[in-house]
Amino acid sequence: MNDKPVTKTLRYTCVLGLMFAASLTAFAINDPAAAADEYVPEFTSDKMLKLPGNNLWREWTFIGSLVTPNALNDGSAPFPEHHMIYVEPKTWEHYKQTGKFREGSVLAKELSRVLAPDGANENGSTDEVSGTGYFSGDFSGFEITIKSKALYPDEPGNWAYYTFGHQPQPYNSTAMKQPAAACNACHEGVAAEDFVFSQFYNVLQAAKPK
Repeated sequence: MNDKPVTKTLRYTCVLGLMFAASLTAFAINDPAAAADEYVPEFTSDKMLKLPGNNLWREWTFIGSLVTPNALNDGSAPFPEHHMIYVEPKTWEHYKQTGKFREGSVLAKELSRVLAPDGANENGSTDEVSGTGYFSGDFSGFEITIKSKALYPDEPGNWAYYTFGHQPQPYNSTAMKQPAAACNACHEGVAAEDFVFSQFYNVLQAAKPK
Protein backbone atom coordinates (compact mmCIF):
# COMPACT_ATOMS: atom_id res chain seq x y z
CA MET A 1 0.00 0.00 0.00
CA ASN A 2 1.19 3.53 -0.78
CA ASP A 3 1.08 5.56 2.44
CA LYS A 4 2.43 8.83 1.01
CA PRO A 5 -0.99 10.57 0.83
CA VAL A 6 -1.66 9.66 4.46
CA THR A 7 1.74 10.98 5.53
CA LYS A 8 1.15 14.23 3.68
CA THR A 9 -2.26 14.57 5.30
CA LEU A 10 -0.81 14.00 8.77
CA ARG A 11 1.90 16.54 8.17
CA TYR A 12 -0.63 19.07 6.93
CA THR A 13 -2.84 18.47 9.98
CA CYS A 14 0.11 18.88 12.35
CA VAL A 15 1.11 22.15 10.72
CA LEU A 16 -2.43 23.49 11.02
CA GLY A 17 -2.53 22.41 14.66
CA LEU A 18 0.73 24.18 15.43
CA MET A 19 -0.47 27.34 13.66
CA PHE A 20 -3.72 27.28 15.63
CA ALA A 21 -1.89 26.78 18.94
CA ALA A 22 0.49 29.62 18.10
CA SER A 23 -2.40 31.92 17.27
CA LEU A 24 -4.06 31.13 20.62
CA THR A 25 -0.80 31.83 22.44
CA ALA A 26 -0.38 35.15 20.66
CA PHE A 27 -3.97 36.07 21.50
CA ALA A 28 -3.45 35.28 25.18
CA ILE A 29 -0.27 37.36 25.28
CA ASN A 30 -1.69 40.32 23.39
CA ASP A 31 -5.22 40.30 24.76
CA PRO A 32 -5.48 43.41 27.00
CA ALA A 33 -8.32 41.95 29.07
CA ALA A 34 -6.27 38.88 29.96
CA ALA A 35 -3.26 41.00 30.89
CA ALA A 36 -5.32 43.51 32.87
CA ASP A 37 -6.75 40.78 35.10
CA GLU A 38 -3.30 39.67 36.22
CA TYR A 39 -2.05 42.86 37.85
CA VAL A 40 -0.39 42.40 41.22
CA PRO A 41 1.55 45.35 42.72
CA GLU A 42 5.29 44.75 42.60
CA PHE A 43 7.79 46.33 44.98
CA THR A 44 11.53 46.77 45.03
CA SER A 45 13.63 45.55 47.95
CA ASP A 46 13.38 49.01 49.51
CA LYS A 47 9.54 49.02 49.30
CA MET A 48 9.25 51.23 46.24
CA LEU A 49 6.21 50.43 44.07
CA LYS A 50 7.08 49.55 40.48
CA LEU A 51 5.27 51.28 37.62
CA PRO A 52 2.87 48.85 35.88
CA GLY A 53 4.26 47.97 32.47
CA ASN A 54 2.78 48.79 29.06
CA ASN A 55 0.40 51.47 30.40
CA LEU A 56 -1.62 48.60 31.86
CA TRP A 57 -4.00 50.86 33.80
CA ARG A 58 -5.54 52.15 30.56
CA GLU A 59 -7.04 48.68 30.08
CA TRP A 60 -8.83 48.88 33.43
CA THR A 61 -12.35 50.16 34.08
CA PHE A 62 -12.50 53.93 33.55
CA ILE A 63 -14.92 55.48 36.05
CA GLY A 64 -14.61 59.18 35.24
CA SER A 65 -12.53 62.34 35.24
CA LEU A 66 -12.30 65.73 36.89
CA VAL A 67 -10.70 68.94 35.72
CA THR A 68 -9.63 71.90 37.88
CA PRO A 69 -7.81 74.38 35.59
CA ASN A 70 -5.60 77.15 36.93
CA ALA A 71 -7.73 79.76 35.17
CA LEU A 72 -10.71 78.97 37.40
CA ASN A 73 -8.65 78.80 40.60
CA ASP A 74 -6.93 82.18 40.81
CA GLY A 75 -4.10 80.95 38.64
CA SER A 76 -2.90 78.22 41.00
CA ALA A 77 -5.13 75.15 41.28
CA PRO A 78 -3.67 72.45 43.56
CA PHE A 79 -4.10 69.97 40.69
CA PRO A 80 -4.48 71.94 37.44
CA GLU A 81 -5.14 68.93 35.22
CA HIS A 82 -7.70 66.43 34.05
CA HIS A 83 -7.80 63.53 36.54
CA MET A 84 -8.68 60.25 34.83
CA ILE A 85 -9.53 57.46 37.28
CA TYR A 86 -9.21 53.74 36.56
CA VAL A 87 -10.17 50.76 38.75
CA GLU A 88 -8.23 47.47 38.58
CA PRO A 89 -10.46 44.61 37.28
CA LYS A 90 -10.63 42.45 40.43
CA THR A 91 -11.32 45.55 42.51
CA TRP A 92 -14.10 46.50 40.10
CA GLU A 93 -15.74 43.07 40.13
CA HIS A 94 -15.70 42.95 43.92
CA TYR A 95 -17.15 46.47 44.16
CA LYS A 96 -20.01 45.61 41.80
CA GLN A 97 -20.89 42.60 43.92
CA THR A 98 -20.50 44.11 47.39
CA GLY A 99 -20.36 47.89 47.11
CA LYS A 100 -17.09 47.78 49.06
CA PHE A 101 -13.42 48.23 48.29
CA ARG A 102 -11.76 44.92 49.02
CA GLU A 103 -8.45 44.16 50.69
CA GLY A 104 -5.95 44.68 47.90
CA SER A 105 -8.01 47.25 46.01
CA VAL A 106 -6.06 49.25 43.44
CA LEU A 107 -7.09 52.54 41.82
CA ALA A 108 -5.03 54.53 39.33
CA LYS A 109 -5.10 58.22 38.47
CA GLU A 110 -3.53 59.55 35.30
CA LEU A 111 -3.17 63.27 34.81
CA SER A 112 -3.49 65.23 31.60
CA ARG A 113 -2.76 68.91 31.10
CA VAL A 114 -5.57 71.20 30.01
CA LEU A 115 -5.26 71.81 26.28
CA ALA A 116 -4.25 75.44 25.84
CA PRO A 117 -2.64 76.12 22.46
CA ASP A 118 -1.90 79.64 21.28
CA GLY A 119 -5.13 81.58 21.24
CA ALA A 120 -6.65 79.93 24.33
CA ASN A 121 -9.35 81.99 25.98
CA GLU A 122 -8.64 84.09 29.04
CA ASN A 123 -10.34 81.54 31.31
CA GLY A 124 -8.09 78.76 29.99
CA SER A 125 -10.73 77.18 27.76
CA THR A 126 -10.33 76.54 24.05
CA ASP A 127 -12.77 76.78 21.15
CA GLU A 128 -13.08 73.40 19.49
CA VAL A 129 -15.48 71.80 17.03
CA SER A 130 -17.81 70.65 19.83
CA GLY A 131 -17.84 74.08 21.46
CA THR A 132 -15.90 76.02 24.07
CA GLY A 133 -14.55 73.99 26.96
CA TYR A 134 -11.63 72.29 28.67
CA PHE A 135 -9.99 69.53 26.65
CA SER A 136 -7.18 67.12 27.46
CA GLY A 137 -3.64 67.92 26.40
CA ASP A 138 -0.50 65.90 27.05
CA PHE A 139 -0.27 63.31 29.81
CA SER A 140 1.34 64.90 32.83
CA GLY A 141 1.51 62.42 35.70
CA PHE A 142 0.48 59.11 37.19
CA GLU A 143 -0.50 57.88 40.66
CA ILE A 144 -1.67 54.64 42.25
CA THR A 145 -3.48 54.03 45.52
CA ILE A 146 -3.67 50.63 47.22
CA LYS A 147 -5.89 49.47 50.08
CA SER A 148 -4.24 46.81 52.21
CA LYS A 149 -4.51 46.18 55.92
CA ALA A 150 -1.66 43.69 55.62
CA LEU A 151 0.69 46.24 54.05
CA TYR A 152 -0.55 49.48 55.64
CA PRO A 153 -2.10 48.67 59.04
CA ASP A 154 -1.41 52.16 60.41
CA GLU A 155 -2.59 54.21 57.42
CA PRO A 156 -6.08 55.78 57.48
CA GLY A 157 -8.48 53.29 55.95
CA ASN A 158 -5.41 51.15 55.13
CA TRP A 159 -4.90 53.20 51.94
CA ALA A 160 -1.45 54.13 50.66
CA TYR A 161 -0.62 56.58 47.85
CA TYR A 162 2.19 56.44 45.31
CA THR A 163 3.15 59.16 42.83
CA PHE A 164 5.22 58.31 39.75
CA GLY A 165 5.89 61.95 38.96
CA HIS A 166 4.00 64.98 37.70
CA GLN A 167 5.56 65.12 34.26
CA PRO A 168 4.96 63.86 30.71
CA GLN A 169 5.79 60.24 29.96
CA PRO A 170 7.99 58.42 30.63
CA TYR A 171 6.90 58.42 34.26
CA ASN A 172 9.26 57.39 37.03
CA SER A 173 9.83 53.64 37.09
CA THR A 174 9.27 53.44 40.86
CA ALA A 175 7.49 55.46 43.54
CA MET A 176 7.74 55.71 47.30
CA LYS A 177 4.73 55.69 49.59
CA GLN A 178 3.56 59.22 50.29
CA PRO A 179 3.06 60.46 53.87
CA ALA A 180 -0.56 60.24 54.96
CA ALA A 181 -0.66 63.97 55.59
CA ALA A 182 0.35 64.68 51.99
CA CYS A 183 -2.41 62.69 50.30
CA ASN A 184 -4.97 61.40 52.76
CA ALA A 185 -6.00 64.61 54.53
CA CYS A 186 -8.46 65.78 51.88
CA HIS A 187 -9.69 62.23 51.27
CA GLU A 188 -10.48 61.79 54.95
CA GLY A 189 -12.37 65.06 55.19
CA VAL A 190 -14.30 65.10 51.92
CA ALA A 191 -14.41 61.67 50.25
CA ALA A 192 -17.88 60.15 50.38
CA GLU A 193 -16.92 56.51 50.73
CA ASP A 194 -13.94 54.75 52.29
CA PHE A 195 -11.56 57.60 51.47
CA VAL A 196 -12.63 57.49 47.79
CA PHE A 197 -14.33 60.47 46.08
CA SER A 198 -17.17 58.31 44.81
CA GLN A 199 -19.52 61.31 44.78
CA PHE A 200 -17.72 62.55 41.65
CA TYR A 201 -17.93 59.30 39.68
CA ASN A 202 -21.43 58.33 38.56
CA VAL A 203 -20.09 55.12 36.97
CA LEU A 204 -18.99 54.02 40.44
CA GLN A 205 -22.31 55.04 41.97
CA ALA A 206 -24.29 53.19 39.30
CA ALA A 207 -22.26 50.00 39.82
CA LYS A 208 -22.91 49.83 43.54
CA PRO A 209 -25.56 47.23 44.48
CA LYS A 210 -28.82 48.79 45.52
